[in-house]
Amino acid sequence: MPIFTFARTAPLPLDEAWRRLTHWPRHADAVPLTRIRVLTDGPTGVGTRFVARTGLGPLALDDVMEVTVWRPPADGEGGLCRLEKRGRAVRGWAEIEVLPGPGGRSRVVWQEELRVRFLPRALDGVLEGTARYVFGRAVNRLLRRA
Repeated sequence: MPIFTFARTAPLPLDEAWRRLTHWPRHADAVPLTRIRVLTDGPTGVGTRFVARTGLGPLALDDVMEVTVWRPPADGEGGLCRLEKRGRAVRGWAEIEVLPGPGGRSRVVWQEELRVRFLPRALDGVLEGTARYVFGRAVNRLLRRA
């Protein structure tokens, strides 16, 4: 069960970086072969649930997530969102933290523990590297697009 972390700095105010990263349907545009379905009515908050389905046909995995911490940025302070992965095949958690950065920019810290059922622990390094790459590119795209 690899845990990985990466950080990005974006030329965006806190609120805008937060909005781009926590509008769940937008993640489908940034993660290849992925569709997002929000299971609960909005707005997003603790208890919001959604599914990211990644793959093709029978080779797709459902990543069922629930927001367990929802603390948007306010008064110049950063924000934190924690997602618990509650699917049959994909388990773990993710934290998205949006912090004040230098010169009015935003600093994003993404930390995630990812477990895939039936995947041998010997492949944890491959899973971690792949996940860091895929999620890092997705965050880059989300922060670039309005």
